[in-house]
Amino acid sequence: MMLSIKLAYRNLVGAGLRTWLNVFVLSFVYVLIIWHYGVIDGWNYQAKKDMREWEVGNGQYWQQNYDPYDYFTLEESHAIIPESFNIGITGGNIAPVLINQGSVYPDGRIKSMILKGIDPDQKVIALPTAALKAESEEMPVIMGRRMAKSCKLKEGDVTTIRWRDVNGTFDAKEVEVVDIFDCDVPNVDAGQIWLSIEDLREMMQAPGEATLLILGEESEIKEDIPGWEYKDLDFLMSEMDEMIKIKRIGGGFLYLVLIILAMLAIFDTQVLSIFRRQKEIGTYIAMGMTRNQVVSLFTVEGAMHAILAVIVGAVYGIPFFLWQMKVGFSMPAGTDDMGLAIAETIFPVYGIGLILVTVLLVLIITTIVSYMPARKISKMNPTEAIKGKIQ
Repeated sequence: MMLSIKLAYRNLVGAGLRTWLNVFVLSFVYVLIIWHYGVIDGWNYQAKKDMREWEVGNGQYWQQNYDPYDYFTLEESHAIIPESFNIGITGGNIAPVLINQGSVYPDGRIKSMILKGIDPDQKVIALPTAALKAESEEMPVIMGRRMAKSCKLKEGDVTTIRWRDVNGTFDAKEVEVVDIFDCDVPNVDAGQIWLSIEDLREMMQAPGEATLLILGEESEIKEDIPGWEYKDLDFLMSEMDEMIKIKRIGGGFLYLVLIILAMLAIFDTQVLSIFRRQKEIGTYIAMGMTRNQVVSLFTVEGAMHAILAVIVGAVYGIPFFLWQMKVGFSMPAGTDDMGLAIAETIFPVYGIGLILVTVLLVLIITTIVSYMPARKISKMNPTEAIKGKIQ
């Protein structure tokens, strides 16, 4: 086996430019696959981290009628908070949220939105709710950058909101925007205005009620309670998981094309090599090498392209990966309006598993593709091969 490896290496180096072109193409495939999936893994990691910090906490309890995709359920999706949650709420491990549908009238325009009430002193999620304790002649509210941009409002502006209470009566009130926060999670930003939960309870005439409860890291209640349904992190992040899965599949088609092109180059190189080296093959057999040993030699030559590609790819790939991990990958303008948790800059995550799987996959495919034309050697007549003729 060592003899085959030495001969294969000598033959590859002797092939010159043809070998290094194939090696560079394969190394490019390595680097591109690892980089792309590193970006996807980085996006997945950042998105889930931001969602836990800003929206879902360590899980949630939903009032049994609550459906975030059906605004018509908001009128019925609030209830008195069960006593079993009171200790967690008092200890700061649970943050109740009350939700109601309403309208906002910036500069005389009308825009539908969602009112969300939350405790200004909560520490469960990263929302800057402490700003709701600001002294103001009007009711203080906070909103995200997307909402402020949509309504053309800025910090300190006063506008009018309208809502309907539990009795079906419409009412309106002046509010002041005391803070505009920047968040990568649209579900706590787009089309939403946040205010103190006690203010919203008073507005809705729903004392002690909530729509959902956000659990903190130290919360131990994780079972269904009558009237409330527990939602774990897998459920709350299922949409993000599905999006990441789709992105992986979409990227897989691109890399399938790249791998096929690279494998065609290897296949053609091996076919040409066998055609041009007939006398050499015949000499090997005449000197005592078996046909299987010669086939192994040419298969090893093909597989060595992948091994050399790893070395070449590491030369320029590792500095590129380290640079990307430091500066990140800037997302195109407008991606933050897609309704997904996407940061302006994604920092790739390159796991050892991703690198090993990519290297092994390309190595195995290259070996198989190299073996296919090498099988023709087993049918060659040594005498005719030495003469340069293949039967």
